[in-house]
Amino acid sequence: MFPIQLPRLSQYLWTLCVHLVIATFLLTVADSFNEQDYLVGRKQVTHNPSELSDAQFLEYSNLSDKQHMREAIRNILVPRVVGTGNHTIVRQYIVQSLRDLGWHVELNSFHDTAPIVGALHFHNIIATLNPQAERFLVLACHYDSKYMENVAFLGATDSAVPCAMLLNLAKVLQEQLEPFKNTNVSLMLLFFDGEEAFEQWGPKDSIYGARHLAKLWQDQGKLDRIDLLVLLDLLGAPDPAFYSFFANTELWHMRLMALETRLSQRGLLQRYMSSGVSQHDPTRYFQPQATRSAYIEDDHIPFLQRNVPILHLIPMPFPSVWHTPDDNESVIDYATTENLALIVRLFTLEYLHGGVAQTK
Repeated sequence: MFPIQLPRLSQYLWTLCVHLVIATFLLTVADSFNEQDYLVGRKQVTHNPSELSDAQFLEYSNLSDKQHMREAIRNILVPRVVGTGNHTIVRQYIVQSLRDLGWHVELNSFHDTAPIVGALHFHNIIATLNPQAERFLVLACHYDSKYMENVAFLGATDSAVPCAMLLNLAKVLQEQLEPFKNTNVSLMLLFFDGEEAFEQWGPKDSIYGARHLAKLWQDQGKLDRIDLLVLLDLLGAPDPAFYSFFANTELWHMRLMALETRLSQRGLLQRYMSSGVSQHDPTRYFQPQATRSAYIEDDHIPFLQRNVPILHLIPMPFPSVWHTPDDNESVIDYATTENLALIVRLFTLEYLHGGVAQTK
């Protein structure tokens, strides 16, 4: 990914603005949910999430498997440049992990040529609960790591943690996701290959897998089956701040905010608001401000260009270890990682239950 970041406000003004906007948001968010329809897909179909009951919320919030999360991260946290042996091992680990949980998994394999290394064989991993579903919520990340000459780059936040979070979601919610193997609205986990540039980020040297798959699915008429593509990237460092980048997915960003608030109010987030690492506020992860002018290039771009709705879960600013050898396990804050994983799991369940409610 490649950022163009906004200038920072002073500490005082930033904190004041954040608290004022959050206060305003909390007063109006319920009305916004009630008054507006959520639109998804290139055809702008209405799809409203089903808010979890208090009993469901408490039950699902208490589901976790911290040991599995750490195991998944460590199985992925190796140098995994496209075309290397480790890249193959990580791909096989992701594929087998999902097949063992009963997912339908296929590879989208293709050849392309990259600077420095030459011809390469890429493999996007596509896992679906119900391959025959008419529509999908897509959760996505990339599983390759950046090529750095003479450096063993591990890419913990970029993007071993996001990959592990998706595998952990499939593991933790195995029972809860079982019904969605037979529904018209189902779930897809998408692991892009070749996100990283080999020489210098540009239109032909980056997001190899996403560029290939978006064009292929457009040619095959499959893009209309994507309701919403949620892209996870650069996760795992403490105190991230997420913003809404796109107007047509603003309400979905607000759902994440609402889930975070609900979890916080019930004391269900770990070490929340107290890590003391961040020099800016936040007291929350998902910010109420929109950031339309901060353009970030990432795997979502080929889909965005084809009018697929995008929810981009990437922190602003980027972690300080971005594209450095220090992006290793030592930077991972496991409390933050578990909190974000929980929010994404609940978001997924609300989304999928909304699809069931619409068919009744």
